[in-house]
Amino acid sequence: MIDTIRQILALDPPKKNVTVEGWVRTARSGKGVAFLEINDGSCLAGLQLVIDPEMPGFEEIARVGVGAAVRAVGELTESPAKGQRVELKAAGVEIMGPSQDDYPLQKKRHSFEFLRTISHLRPRARTFGAVFRVRHALQMAIHNFFDSRGFIQVHTPIITAADCEGAGQMFRVSTFDPGNPPMKDGAVDHASDFFGEETSLTVSGQLEAEAFALAFKNVYTFGPTFRAENSHTSRHASEFWMIEPEMAFCDLAGDMELAEDFIRSIVKTVLDRCDEDITFLDQWVEKGLRAKLEALTGSKFEILTYTEAVEFLGQAKREFEYPVSWGADLQSEHERYLTEELLGRPAFVIDYPRDIKAFYMRVNDDGKTVAAMDLLVPHVGEIIGGSQREERLDVLESNMELFEIDPKDYWWYLDLRRYGGVFHSGFGLGFERMLMYVTGMQNIRDVIPFARTPGNAKF
Repeated sequence: MIDTIRQILALDPPKKNVTVEGWVRTARSGKGVAFLEINDGSCLAGLQLVIDPEMPGFEEIARVGVGAAVRAVGELTESPAKGQRVELKAAGVEIMGPSQDDYPLQKKRHSFEFLRTISHLRPRARTFGAVFRVRHALQMAIHNFFDSRGFIQVHTPIITAADCEGAGQMFRVSTFDPGNPPMKDGAVDHASDFFGEETSLTVSGQLEAEAFALAFKNVYTFGPTFRAENSHTSRHASEFWMIEPEMAFCDLAGDMELAEDFIRSIVKTVLDRCDEDITFLDQWVEKGLRAKLEALTGSKFEILTYTEAVEFLGQAKREFEYPVSWGADLQSEHERYLTEELLGRPAFVIDYPRDIKAFYMRVNDDGKTVAAMDLLVPHVGEIIGGSQREERLDVLESNMELFEIDPKDYWWYLDLRRYGGVFHSGFGLGFERMLMYVTGMQNIRDVIPFARTPGNAKF
């Protein structure tokens, strides 16, 4: 099996004879010798090939273009060049896939805006190589965290008839001719559609995960979710991935404890596994990235109620773009003030007003607030949202009436309260937003391989 460049560079002492494959990152010639730096995506660093004129095919190899795919065999030797421990003295180089002169990734740095137009090639750029290696490490850290605690992963449906958030911003799924759907009594007849009712792409796997939590106790989902929200901000995408654990016999305090352990664990794993990539992103994307992440893993997480948060914001000696008042949702500027200026550390805000949260959240004894929690972190604001779920059948039915939700559409969800229902809790973490936090990238389009946003469903 052919070694990766990551494996080759880690060899101590260096392995003498190696075969390596990759793509040409830079090519130059001088004084009767040619140099190719190749990278195979296994790590940030490349491996320099030193090609002597006596090597068969030297003239062709010396003219190889940036972006070409090559396979090289040769001997690893100590490198006299600064910044690299070894180089490969090539005995043979084979061009596996040539590259044309108009290859768009040349030596100069390109803007992220330009690279979004060539998302099929941008993984070869150093920044995006780092981002997507971190993406892999982060998702493995998530799975390992839950697996180590005995959680069962549940693959919840992508096509659903339930709107978990009640916002209505969902992509419809239908086999109807959009120009001529069947009608009945002046409305579209969904009963004759493929699924026999109106269906959409899911916005959350939470409700289905609750059903499994009430059988397996601790479960989690990790899958794609969709929002038909016509938003063009740097934090919104139409398709993104969500992590949603659900725990039976767990109250809000237990929910927060898990969320805190979870965030600490996955950030620490990324720091441990992706040292080289974090160093690069710290230098070129967000100055102070490593210090920010290390501070989070060592911080004490504060807990304050929504009412306390509103009082602190009202006492702030600064003006906010959005007015602060009890009953209004907190905005990003409010969340960042609390964590960056007031507290200087991550914080849970709990007990939000009932009217601004979802129907499934457990109503507190005051009747005005619910057992909800948001985890706020410096530089971002909210990164996790969760709650204790309402397990009391009569209160849940009352909530549905308050939010104008037809109980007949959620008969199975109500059944979970009729048959062995118990107090339970969960939370949701947007995977790409977490990835933005740990990489320092400022636009969600730059942490998704092929972003889906309003007006864009191509590369």
